[in-house]
Amino acid sequence: MTTYTALPIDSQALKELRVTDDAGHPMSPVTDEEGGAPLRCCLRRSAPGERIALVSYAPLRRWAAGTDARPGAYDEQGPVFIHAEECAGPDLQGHPFADAHRTVRRYSADGRILGGRLVDTVTDDAFLNAFDDPSVALVHVRAVEYGCFLYEVCRPSA
Repeated sequence: MTTYTALPIDSQALKELRVTDDAGHPMSPVTDEEGGAPLRCCLRRSAPGERIALVSYAPLRRWAAGTDARPGAYDEQGPVFIHAEECAGPDLQGHPFADAHRTVRRYSADGRILGGRLVDTVTDDAFLNAFDDPSVALVHVRAVEYGCFLYEVCRPSA
């Protein structure tokens, strides 16, 4: 069976977001007293006492910048938590943030939404189903409650 890899926000984007986010705001770090924030830099939840920041991120826009995609109105930006300083990144084992209902949103190579699916748990089967459609180039896993971007999964190489 194919294993689908959850991709964090890439290191260059993180460097930029730690200065100015995709809405043009400077990063404003805080100490996370309680912990539990879903960090998109290392794909784990924050621990109490870690320095984190809530920044505006446009995942489809950044993906499209490296392709010929033109997402148009589908180019959305929203809040994501990241470490305030560079971190070790994820261990890329399993599917992060799989402990709640999630939406698996599919996108075409030109950046258009091709639909989505609510899943009880994020598993390889959710991605296998999404990539069964050959026009799907990219998948976003999003939180159901607010629609926040959690991570992306790209079509596996042949």
